[in-house]
Amino acid sequence: MSNLAPEAISASSDDELFKLLVKELEKRISVNRDSPEFVTGMQKLPIGLRAMAATYELDVSLAMDDLGWHFGNWHNTVLAEETIRGLDELGAIELAMIFKKAFQIALRYWDELATKDWSKWYHNSPLENEIKPLNEQAWIILEAKKNGIFEYWVNYARKYPERIANVN
Repeated sequence: MSNLAPEAISASSDDELFKLLVKELEKRISVNRDSPEFVTGMQKLPIGLRAMAATYELDVSLAMDDLGWHFGNWHNTVLAEETIRGLDELGAIELAMIFKKAFQIALRYWDELATKDWSKWYHNSPLENEIKPLNEQAWIILEAKKNGIFEYWVNYARKYPERIANVN
């Protein structure tokens, strides 16, 4: 039985299923997340795994920092667009709208985010100030989730196992 077969998905606890999903993503995309090959590899995944791969770092960013920091760390417009689509696919519609608005704002400061010292620039920057309300909205949404964005992953896998199935 495949690790992501419907039977395995339904028989797993939420924590076990999350670990299975992460393991599958790591197996299928072995390159570093900050390499150009990451987005290319992600785009070859089944739609559900692709959505999960695209949203992984956003969960980390929102847990540790904020949306502006996310765009500095993950300065890639294609990845940002994949993240929007991924959130939509996972059913995180409100979070997708917030992320999309933050991305539109971040694009106005894209050159600053591309510099070596972007993190020094960011604190108290116009970008940080403009997206502060969006950060607060995102944090409120995720506070209601036991496991942040990863909760969307588990719910999605249970609802649409065929969209994450192993394809060898």
